Amino acid sequence: MLIALNKPYGVLCQFTDRSMPPRRTLAQFIDVPNVYPAGRLDYDSEGLLLLTDDGVLANRLTDPQRKTEKTYLAQVEGEPITTQLAQLRKGIHLNDGPTAPAQVHVLDHAPAWLWPRDPPVRFRKTVPDAWIELTVSEGRNRQVRRMTAAVGIPTLRLIRVRVGEYTLDGLQPGQKRIVQP
Repeated sequence: MLIALNKPYGVLCQFTDRSMPPRRTLAQFIDVPNVYPAGRLDYDSEGLLLLTDDGVLANRLTDPQRKTEKTYLAQVEGEPITTQLAQLRKGIHLNDGPTAPAQVHVLDHAPAWLWPRDPPVRFRKTVPDAWIELTVSEGRNRQVRRMTAAVGIPTLRLIRVRVGEYTLDGLQPGQKRIVQP
């Protein structure tokens, strides 16, 4: 079984939380027993999270050797310039080593289908923001956020829209669907 979930902002990518006060977890959205996330999505990130009860499938989706592409929409602080985009396309040197090159392009505006975030992203009159689409084939901790920050356009909002062949495709935050593996 493979489940696609649109993980909302502010939800832990696990089923339990021992912190006080407890944070929201996947248990509030997934009531299917014995399924686990195939990969992770940060607490402050949104979008496509795949869950499965099939260990072989989970490994296929997350094995770094397979270089499964993941596509994100990122609202960034500032307006990206050509040199910043070129750095992302070349690969960035992070504290845990160089990244593989990313595919990146600037969007004219936020996609029309995008839901509002709760809470909203802070708005600053004096600092513009922009949307970029970024595809990476690695799965390092907070990779996209670290990459955009390294080139001077920190990420304000991050939404994963694709993992390999699987897409968010119309799911609203908190909604899920069974997909064919």
